[in-house]
Amino acid sequence: MVRKRLLIVDDEPRFAAFVERVASALNYQVEVTHHGREFMRAYDRSPPDLAIIDMVMPDIDGNELILWLVKRRSTANVIIITGFSPDYALNARLLAEFRGLRSVTTLNKPVSVASLREALMAPLAADGVASGRPEANDVASGRPEAGDGPNER
Repeated sequence: MVRKRLLIVDDEPRFAAFVERVASALNYQVEVTHHGREFMRAYDRSPPDLAIIDMVMPDIDGNELILWLVKRRSTANVIIITGFSPDYALNARLLAEFRGLRSVTTLNKPVSVASLREALMAPLAADGVASGRPEANDVASGRPEAGDGPNER
Protein backbone atom coordinates (compact mmCIF):
# COMPACT_ATOMS: atom_id res chain seq x y z
CA MET A 1 0.00 0.00 0.00
CA VAL A 2 1.34 3.44 -0.95
CA ARG A 3 1.45 5.85 1.97
CA LYS A 4 -0.16 9.26 1.50
CA ARG A 5 2.15 12.22 2.00
CA LEU A 6 1.06 14.90 4.50
CA LEU A 7 2.73 18.29 4.73
CA ILE A 8 1.98 20.36 7.85
CA VAL A 9 2.73 24.03 8.42
CA ASP A 10 2.06 25.35 11.92
CA ASP A 11 4.20 27.73 13.95
CA GLU A 12 3.18 25.98 17.19
CA PRO A 13 5.54 22.98 17.48
CA ARG A 14 3.42 21.18 20.10
CA PHE A 15 0.32 21.34 17.93
CA ALA A 16 2.25 20.24 14.83
CA ALA A 17 3.63 17.27 16.82
CA PHE A 18 0.09 16.34 17.89
CA VAL A 19 -1.07 16.35 14.25
CA GLU A 20 2.00 14.33 13.26
CA ARG A 21 1.25 11.65 15.88
CA VAL A 22 -2.39 11.28 14.82
CA ALA A 23 -1.54 11.27 11.09
CA SER A 24 1.31 8.77 11.53
CA ALA A 25 -1.11 6.41 13.29
CA LEU A 26 -3.23 6.60 10.11
CA ASN A 27 -0.15 5.57 8.06
CA TYR A 28 0.55 9.00 6.57
CA GLN A 29 4.13 9.86 5.64
CA VAL A 30 4.39 13.18 7.51
CA GLU A 31 6.64 16.21 7.10
CA VAL A 32 6.30 19.07 9.56
CA THR A 33 7.27 22.66 8.78
CA HIS A 34 6.90 25.71 11.03
CA HIS A 35 7.11 28.61 8.57
CA GLY A 36 5.49 29.43 5.24
CA ARG A 37 8.72 29.53 3.24
CA GLU A 38 9.80 26.19 4.72
CA PHE A 39 6.40 24.77 3.65
CA MET A 40 6.94 26.08 0.10
CA ARG A 41 10.37 24.47 -0.17
CA ALA A 42 9.04 21.15 1.16
CA TYR A 43 6.10 21.29 -1.24
CA ASP A 44 8.36 21.94 -4.23
CA ARG A 45 10.65 19.06 -3.18
CA SER A 46 7.77 16.58 -2.91
CA PRO A 47 4.15 17.69 -3.42
CA PRO A 48 1.84 16.22 -0.74
CA ASP A 49 -1.48 14.44 -1.08
CA LEU A 50 -2.74 16.49 1.88
CA ALA A 51 -1.61 19.83 3.31
CA ILE A 52 -2.52 21.12 6.76
CA ILE A 53 -2.16 24.89 6.94
CA ASP A 54 -2.30 27.06 10.05
CA MET A 55 -3.90 30.39 9.18
CA VAL A 56 -1.92 32.76 11.40
CA MET A 57 1.87 32.52 11.22
CA PRO A 58 4.62 35.13 11.51
CA ASP A 59 6.11 35.11 8.00
CA ILE A 60 3.41 34.07 5.54
CA ASP A 61 -0.21 33.57 6.53
CA GLY A 62 -2.52 30.79 5.45
CA ASN A 63 -4.31 32.89 2.82
CA GLU A 64 -1.00 33.60 1.11
CA LEU A 65 -0.18 29.88 1.11
CA ILE A 66 -3.62 29.07 -0.30
CA LEU A 67 -3.02 31.49 -3.19
CA TRP A 68 0.48 30.03 -3.67
CA LEU A 69 -1.02 26.52 -3.91
CA VAL A 70 -3.55 27.79 -6.46
CA LYS A 71 -0.72 29.20 -8.60
CA ARG A 72 1.01 25.81 -8.37
CA ARG A 73 -2.22 24.13 -9.54
CA SER A 74 -2.02 21.95 -6.46
CA THR A 75 -4.08 18.76 -6.43
CA ALA A 76 -3.55 18.26 -2.69
CA ASN A 77 -6.46 18.11 -0.30
CA VAL A 78 -6.20 20.95 2.22
CA ILE A 79 -7.12 21.23 5.89
CA ILE A 80 -7.12 24.80 7.19
CA ILE A 81 -6.64 25.16 10.95
CA THR A 82 -6.95 28.25 13.10
CA GLY A 83 -7.06 29.18 16.76
CA PHE A 84 -8.71 32.46 15.88
CA SER A 85 -12.22 33.24 14.69
CA PRO A 86 -13.87 30.35 12.81
CA ASP A 87 -14.85 32.96 10.19
CA TYR A 88 -11.17 33.36 9.30
CA ALA A 89 -10.88 29.68 8.38
CA LEU A 90 -14.23 29.72 6.59
CA ASN A 91 -13.18 32.71 4.46
CA ALA A 92 -9.91 30.96 3.59
CA ARG A 93 -11.84 27.83 2.61
CA LEU A 94 -14.15 29.84 0.37
CA LEU A 95 -11.14 31.53 -1.24
CA ALA A 96 -9.46 28.16 -1.81
CA GLU A 97 -12.56 26.55 -3.28
CA PHE A 98 -13.37 29.58 -5.45
CA ARG A 99 -9.81 29.55 -6.79
CA GLY A 100 -10.01 25.85 -7.65
CA LEU A 101 -8.38 23.83 -4.87
CA ARG A 102 -9.99 20.42 -4.88
CA SER A 103 -10.99 19.57 -1.32
CA VAL A 104 -10.80 21.99 1.59
CA THR A 105 -11.76 21.30 5.21
CA THR A 106 -11.56 23.65 8.20
CA LEU A 107 -10.83 22.87 11.84
CA ASN A 108 -10.71 25.23 14.81
CA LYS A 109 -8.29 24.92 17.72
CA PRO A 110 -8.53 23.28 20.13
CA VAL A 111 -8.89 20.25 17.86
CA SER A 112 -10.10 16.93 19.24
CA VAL A 113 -8.43 13.72 18.11
CA ALA A 114 -11.79 12.55 16.73
CA SER A 115 -12.21 15.68 14.58
CA LEU A 116 -8.63 15.52 13.34
CA ARG A 117 -8.88 11.80 12.56
CA GLU A 118 -12.11 12.38 10.65
CA ALA A 119 -10.52 15.16 8.57
CA LEU A 120 -7.40 13.05 7.93
CA MET A 121 -9.39 9.95 7.02
CA ALA A 122 -11.62 11.66 4.43
CA PRO A 123 -8.93 11.67 1.70
CA LEU A 124 -8.01 8.08 2.60
CA ALA A 125 -11.63 6.93 2.39
CA ALA A 126 -12.08 8.71 -0.94
CA ASP A 127 -9.15 6.71 -2.30
CA GLY A 128 -10.18 3.44 -0.62
CA VAL A 129 -7.21 3.33 1.79
CA ALA A 130 -7.78 1.56 5.13
CA SER A 131 -7.80 3.67 8.28
CA GLY A 132 -5.31 3.45 11.15
CA ARG A 133 -5.77 2.76 14.82
CA PRO A 134 -7.53 5.10 17.29
CA GLU A 135 -5.50 7.44 19.46
CA ALA A 136 -5.69 7.83 23.23
CA ASN A 137 -5.35 11.64 23.28
CA ASP A 138 -8.49 13.74 23.23
CA VAL A 139 -7.70 17.42 22.56
CA ALA A 140 -4.77 19.53 21.39
CA SER A 141 -4.62 23.28 21.29
CA GLY A 142 -0.89 23.70 20.91
CA ARG A 143 -0.79 24.63 24.61
CA PRO A 144 0.59 22.32 27.32
CA GLU A 145 -1.95 19.95 28.87
CA ALA A 146 -1.71 17.95 32.08
CA GLY A 147 0.53 14.93 31.55
CA ASP A 148 1.88 16.36 28.30
CA GLY A 149 5.52 16.35 29.31
CA PRO A 150 8.53 16.31 27.00
CA ASN A 151 8.94 12.55 27.34
CA GLU A 152 5.35 11.76 26.41
CA ARG A 153 5.16 11.33 22.69
